[in-house]
Amino acid sequence: MISQIFILSSKGDHLIYKDFRGDVGSDVQNIFYEKVIALTGDQPPIVMSHKGIYFIHIRQGGLYWVATTTTPDSSPFAVIEFLNRFAALLKDYCGSLSEKTVQLNFALIYELLDEVVDYGYIQTTSSDVLKNFIQTEAISSRPFSLFDLSNVGLFGAETQQSKVAPSSAATRPIQCSREQGGKSEIFVDVIERLSVVIGSNGVLMKADVEGEVRVKCYMPSCSEIRIGMNEEFSIGKAQLRGYGAAVHVDECSFHQSVRLDEFDSNRILRLCPSQGEQTVMQYQLSDNLPSVPPFRLFPTIERDNGGRLLMYLKLRCDLPPKSAAIFVCATIPVPKGSLSLSQELSSPDQSAELKLQSRSIQWQIPRFPGGTQLSALFKLEVPGLSSASMLEVGPFVLSFELPKVTITGLQIRFLRISPVQPSPSQRWVRYTTLSDSYAIRL
Repeated sequence: MISQIFILSSKGDHLIYKDFRGDVGSDVQNIFYEKVIALTGDQPPIVMSHKGIYFIHIRQGGLYWVATTTTPDSSPFAVIEFLNRFAALLKDYCGSLSEKTVQLNFALIYELLDEVVDYGYIQTTSSDVLKNFIQTEAISSRPFSLFDLSNVGLFGAETQQSKVAPSSAATRPIQCSREQGGKSEIFVDVIERLSVVIGSNGVLMKADVEGEVRVKCYMPSCSEIRIGMNEEFSIGKAQLRGYGAAVHVDECSFHQSVRLDEFDSNRILRLCPSQGEQTVMQYQLSDNLPSVPPFRLFPTIERDNGGRLLMYLKLRCDLPPKSAAIFVCATIPVPKGSLSLSQELSSPDQSAELKLQSRSIQWQIPRFPGGTQLSALFKLEVPGLSSASMLEVGPFVLSFELPKVTITGLQIRFLRISPVQPSPSQRWVRYTTLSDSYAIRL
């Protein structure tokens, strides 16, 4: 049973507040934020208590999504699941999650809260059910930009670039009508998160891949879609059938709406998607990567005659030449007492900075093509540098994004809609690999 729901910005600004039962005071927002900022570290406990009030919260879109309850035996997992679903529901209705989006769509959010929770009891978070009751239309927070016209050629003709869906294409409200520029579209995203630990000798020590197939539907009426995956897709100890390149995962789970009658024979998922976003399949692979990790590091760490710490780092991208990593950021912890940093980088688009508060160097690479190598020489002023303090260097931690790449090799063979839509519809399939934890020991 939920007493209150409120949304705060990262600075503690009050954005949304809804009291369902009247059994808790109205100052709970300030109490919650004071408890958060009083804690050390970036991750406060998900569940906190104060004088018989239990705070359960999540962080999404840079915001605090908080529910309170006075019932000690309430399931925190049920409340956390509800908050995640409610945040996903707002993302479907508003297109994106941010402080500005919440401020622009406060009337829509209050209308949704009235429908999804009744006197503290959760009713539904299904967009199919709610579309019959929600009347307020979302206000987009994306300003007009001339760059939006880059896909339009002479006299409005489509260019070759318009055949590629931009990354922001699926971040619009599901209520967008055609008069507002809405299109009849469906997106299938294959998203994988890679966790890797590589030893100081370059040997792969641990590797995990967690993947999911997401469907986001902007079609007002779509009876069924059929998603064809690799024919040689095996789960666990299942035997390969010899149809093509093997794609193996250890575990796999499906959304309850997915029909699997064609999955065993043809590797086809069938479902009737609701408007909005849903995860139709999740899978996991441990240790046995089908290819080498995307990055390899060759470090040299030593002390020069002037007592400075020298780090010469060569980073190689082992992706295929036609692929590239973007938003690459390397974080290297450095010894205590580091004062200043001088650097020599192999290309002008790179940048590096010494973060004294976190005691680390951040090396930024906007784009890293496959089959290439970049290098950096860092010279650190560390008073009293000793052999023991040099052991504080590392590990080398990478964060990155790999567009159009899946580590497991999972591919979508086809995406079919039945029955055929009377109006033109567009279907998009996108692949992305994100770093979850990519650590290289030095």
